[in-house]
Amino acid sequence: MPVVAMWLLELLDQLLLPRPGLDVFGIRPRSEGGLWGILFAPWLHRGFAHLAANTVPLAVFGALVLTRGTRTFVRTSLGIIVLGGLGVWLFARSGTIHLGASGLVFGYLGYLLTIGWVERHLGWIALSVGIGLLYGGLLRGVLPGTPGISWEGHLSGVLAGCAIARLTATGNLRRRTS
Repeated sequence: MPVVAMWLLELLDQLLLPRPGLDVFGIRPRSEGGLWGILFAPWLHRGFAHLAANTVPLAVFGALVLTRGTRTFVRTSLGIIVLGGLGVWLFARSGTIHLGASGLVFGYLGYLLTIGWVERHLGWIALSVGIGLLYGGLLRGVLPGTPGISWEGHLSGVLAGCAIARLTATGNLRRRTS
């Protein structure tokens, strides 16, 4: 459902609104008004190509997180959006606007890479290893390099996902520390 909402928003933005459209509602680092962008940025994209690039990994990683339950999915998603967005707001380059679901995509990636290890659950460890082998190359996106790409959003997302996995871990970890 969130992916459908993103596509509808981008259709509205590209076809009905004058430029810059909804893009002004992204995260603007260290500006008071830019704080609202933390909540809006994941829903907005710079065009159909940007949205298309985020759609498949968002759906795949989101579905994997959803297998842990709706409550975990919602808490994980909100945690990544807020923590990752705050990271962008605090540390990204001034005079920029950051938007797109890639922070959430990278957050899910960080979560999925971490959750098996912090819970020490064999099935989730196997998933973490599989995700790492199949999608580990995405982690190059946390490094500066490509103009117009928010590596700060990617890095903040991964770190937020790892933190959320650690904060919300259940199972073996909880039994050992209780």
